[in-house]
Amino acid sequence: MHIKLVTGSNMAGKSTFLRTVGINIVLAMAGAPACARRLALPPIQVYTSMRTQDALHESTSSFYAELKRLKLIIEAVEASADKQPPLPQAFFLLDEILKGTNSNDRHTGSKALIKQLIRSRGSGIIATHDLELGQLEAQAGGAVENLRIEVEIKDGKLYFDYKLKKGVSQSFNATLLMKQMGIKIEEEA
Repeated sequence: MHIKLVTGSNMAGKSTFLRTVGINIVLAMAGAPACARRLALPPIQVYTSMRTQDALHESTSSFYAELKRLKLIIEAVEASADKQPPLPQAFFLLDEILKGTNSNDRHTGSKALIKQLIRSRGSGIIATHDLELGQLEAQAGGAVENLRIEVEIKDGKLYFDYKLKKGVSQSFNATLLMKQMGIKIEEEA
């Protein structure tokens, strides 16, 4: 069991990283070549919560659709917790957990979900902008590892290296991007 928590600025590559990992796991599990120098995996089944959408015909908001998807993932992780290879383990890829609710509920729910996944001996990768979730690494007894993808701002321009590093993100670019799109942000004294 191990959870990688990936933080980073907007457009830094967190979602692309999750998709790349997911695609390569699926390719490897199907016996196809993976896009990697080397890839060794036990039997795993990938579960994702990325780009969830509303479904008007089901009276389901995007938030509720994500909750239903997370329920499926929790059940899969709990069901596979005691399985040993060659039985596949559940492996999750979560992108911006609970993005459709207010910031307090999102943080509280995300933290609770991660703790539940740890207790259920889950493994996966979670991409988030919630930097406070990085505090879980110190509380999780080795079950959580913080990783980051940074952006550098020079002369009002963004430079991405798309490299995964240890730790919680220290770079921020949302304010610059908003200003570039015409949002007049007043500097606070």
